[in-house]
Amino acid sequence: MENVLRPLLVIGGSVVLTLLIGWAVDHLLRRADDRHHEVTTLWGLLRRGRIPFQLVLFAALLRGSYDQAKLLVDHRVGVGRALTLILIGSAAWLVVRIATAVVETSYNRYATAHRDQARVRRVRTQVTLIQRVVSAIVAVVAIASMLLTFPAMRAAGASLLASAGILGIVAGVAAQSTLANLFAGLQIAFGDMVRLDDTVVVDGEWGTVEEITLTFLTVRTWDERRITMPVSYFTSKPFENWSRGSAQMTGIVFLHVDHSAPVEAMREKLRDILRACPAWDGRDYGLAVTDSTPNTMQVRALVTAKDADDIWTVRVTVREQMIRWLTEEHPYALPRVNTAEAVLPADRASGAGRGEQDGADGAAATRSSHGHSAQEPPHVGPGRG
Repeated sequence: MENVLRPLLVIGGSVVLTLLIGWAVDHLLRRADDRHHEVTTLWGLLRRGRIPFQLVLFAALLRGSYDQAKLLVDHRVGVGRALTLILIGSAAWLVVRIATAVVETSYNRYATAHRDQARVRRVRTQVTLIQRVVSAIVAVVAIASMLLTFPAMRAAGASLLASAGILGIVAGVAAQSTLANLFAGLQIAFGDMVRLDDTVVVDGEWGTVEEITLTFLTVRTWDERRITMPVSYFTSKPFENWSRGSAQMTGIVFLHVDHSAPVEAMREKLRDILRACPAWDGRDYGLAVTDSTPNTMQVRALVTAKDADDIWTVRVTVREQMIRWLTEEHPYALPRVNTAEAVLPADRASGAGRGEQDGADGAAATRSSHGHSAQEPPHVGPGRG
């Protein structure tokens, strides 16, 4: 009977204590979050670590009391090692959750206190990469600790340390590109080259930076595609960052119209279009003729907006409404191809007509005089002689 009750008491007591302590800690965190939610979100974020915390408690309690349970005595070493592995893994999980809560709380507090979106995005990028670095370090330490629980791995520790230099050189050569991306990711995070939500143009593709890791970067294009590229690309090749510095932007709309287009009326129409467009920030606008060809002239409309998304909206609005207005009000101003003969003005046309008539009369007189001089003598009949 004792062989049955003892394991039940040990395992059941560990489960009950785990649930009670876990519930108590979660209750305290919930009350602290309700009381200080407007000041900080730390307590609410720490509640995300409820499951790993309970795993740590259960593994620690069961690992400490397993010898008294006298359960599976023949496999005591294996069960103890398994509990140790669970304890190490759950402890690493808990540390990552706590670190994530602290980092996110710091970022939320900074974002609330600062209105500069460029600085907020920079801190967000740095915080995200720091969080990934911490998670990677904790995972490596946890895996190393798990391996060291095996006697064979502890025995091989001395030889591994002795050959660490050679292994480091070999690993550096083999993972040269990976290490380059790793250092490039740190350079991007703390060098403020590109940030999350920045609008960039990479290889002719326009999009927004959606994700930055230590090895790759993802750009979301305007048509919902994702372009993934190594972060070393942004440290070795030029790219356009439209969000660098201020998010305000200036856009250009080119129109090709006929030479007879009413430029002054187009300026007034551009002003009316922008006043009715919510995306225009009201900073500046303008319209000027920038080029001319034998058939058309190029008109450039200049507009402004507060960010890349709004500048796109303003540009397409101006282009659509200006073309519609020209089509309805000034159709002659649209580009056209001249296929008819040129018509001279009235005064020049009458002068040209008199000149052509005088030229025709002179030519006829010339032909008449030339015909008389070249006339053959009259023929004399044979009976006259």
